[in-house]
Amino acid sequence: MNISKTDFDYMVDCLERDVASILVEKDGYSIRQALDALYLSQTYQKIHNPATGLYFQSPVYIYSCLMDEIKEKLA
Repeated sequence: MNISKTDFDYMVDCLERDVASILVEKDGYSIRQALDALYLSQTYQKIHNPATGLYFQSPVYIYSCLMDEIKEKLA
């Protein structure tokens, strides 16, 4: 699927916003904590890589990937 850089950036921005919102609402993160958790993750790197196709997934799916990653780091 071909997608313009503008559309890709918009989709990624929306995902970031939505995943951070889920972290705040569901897990009690502050906005800063939520953004730090996201920005410092491998999940973040993957959603910024168009080849992974993660930019096209739901925020809930991305959140679950991020939580799996966070749990692995804590183990």
